[in-house]
Amino acid sequence: MKTKTSIIAILFAVLIMGCGGKEEKKKETFSYQKKSTDTEQVTTKKDNAEKPLPASKRVDLDNKGVGPITSINLPADIDQSMATHGQEVYKKMCTACHRADKKFIGPAPTGILERRSPEWVMNMILNPEEMVKKDPLAKDLLVEFNGSPMANQNLSEEEARAVLEYFRTLK
Repeated sequence: MKTKTSIIAILFAVLIMGCGGKEEKKKETFSYQKKSTDTEQVTTKKDNAEKPLPASKRVDLDNKGVGPITSINLPADIDQSMATHGQEVYKKMCTACHRADKKFIGPAPTGILERRSPEWVMNMILNPEEMVKKDPLAKDLLVEFNGSPMANQNLSEEEARAVLEYFRTLK
């Protein structure tokens, strides 16, 4: 009986030591909180107010860009066969850099015709090198997208028009 009691007492002592022996390490952190002053708050608010809208969010429907397309008349109804062809071209040639609904290497085309003229979109597809050199909005987009220029896919005007028709279906 004494042996059992001794073993139980030793096990209990080991259990107590095992549970309570962990030493908490004091976390060493460094924080630096600068006291704000009224001048800094005014400066911050002023900086936020003057911060320009990113080029991808800017609306410029009057700019036709630089390139061979000077005028396009878009019918009210979407040409579904042209849009389907444009979707195929887009998937084959454009998805390496563009995703329909989200910013990727390049901007998302969804809603592009609410921000850009159809001529600008086609000129950007057909003439990206000259657009990023001469068009102010294309220059700003190049900066916004970390200097990644849009590659010229050498699409024909018909293919670019089909891609534009596909963009009309993206809402």
